[in-house]
Amino acid sequence: MTPGGYRPGTSVLHRLPAGAKLVGLATASGAVLLVSSPVAVGVVVVVVAVLYALAGVGARAAWEQVRPLRLVVPVLLAVQWFALGPAAAVVLTTRLVALVALAGLVLLTTRTAAVLAAIERGLRPLRRAGVDVGRVALVLSLAVRSVPVVAALAQRVRDACRARGREHDVRAFAVPLVVGALRQADALGDALRARGLDD
Repeated sequence: MTPGGYRPGTSVLHRLPAGAKLVGLATASGAVLLVSSPVAVGVVVVVVAVLYALAGVGARAAWEQVRPLRLVVPVLLAVQWFALGPAAAVVLTTRLVALVALAGLVLLTTRTAAVLAAIERGLRPLRRAGVDVGRVALVLSLAVRSVPVVAALAQRVRDACRARGREHDVRAFAVPLVVGALRQADALGDALRARGLDD
């Protein structure tokens, strides 16, 4: 299971139009960034949990959305704890997790094609400024579709490191991951050039 993968369902969130969910995500993100107290950020966490419950995607899918942060959050928490104090550190790191969870919920309840179509519709006014909306949508589509590919590659590299007893060796993990990602990028570039999309 990879972060952001669509989960079919019939919940209210599943039935909402993709555009409405993106606007709601932007609005909610702005509101979350204004939260500055532990009590308020606790309310945010409860609201996010309720939204996931309404979506009915399951606890495992919810965990997968924030799991990539498990190595980053402790470091951020420690740095902010010493720099800003415990209350501010908890608020800032919890806001980050909540924002990632909200974005993940949108992707869990919305097909990728619908998200990209909504983004393309929102960008249409930029055509007057000479922006190639179709090309922008293609770039976004490739970026979104690359997430599960890279996540799967990272999992394979992690499993290989664990099998060799080198799961704590950063270089043993990073080098194959970077090389594999570059190979994927080269393959994608070849495919685009074959379709005349390299200009």
